Amino acid sequence: MTSQPLTAVQAAVRSGRPHILDRALQRSVSLVAVEAALARHPAQDGAKAAATLLAAASDRTAAESERMFARILRRNGITGWQVNTRVIAGGSVPDFRFDAERVIVEIDGWAWHHTPDRFQRDRARQNELILQGWTVLRFTWFDLTQRPAEVLSQVCRALGR
Repeated sequence: MTSQPLTAVQAAVRSGRPHILDRALQRSVSLVAVEAALARHPAQDGAKAAATLLAAASDRTAAESERMFARILRRNGITGWQVNTRVIAGGSVPDFRFDAERVIVEIDGWAWHHTPDRFQRDRARQNELILQGWTVLRFTWFDLTQRPAEVLSQVCRALGR
């Protein structure tokens, strides 16, 4: 029997479906717990693939869509952002935030937002952030894969760059 973090990474590796780990990180396990589980089992079957998968998530992103957005930022030299860290006022944990410019970027995936309560909670959280003076931008998988130049342009406009 294995722990939940190890099971999540093993299932992702063995099935060839990395979104299994993404979902686990979103719902039930922490990146720290997954790292610790892999450290306890360095010789496990698929350890190299697991390390590669873990490295992709090591920037604290919780989904491939967030990693894609981070790559867009890095590729274009956009700095000054944090990933999945708590905003002091209100306790929100936005996907990306630029403190100096008070800009938040949310990456909306269907897997997370497909239930009415999660959709509603995100809208209430967005309203609170706006009332606290943050600019909130929202992008989807389609935006990131089909319109990356427009995504970058909107982010740069919001940042005043």
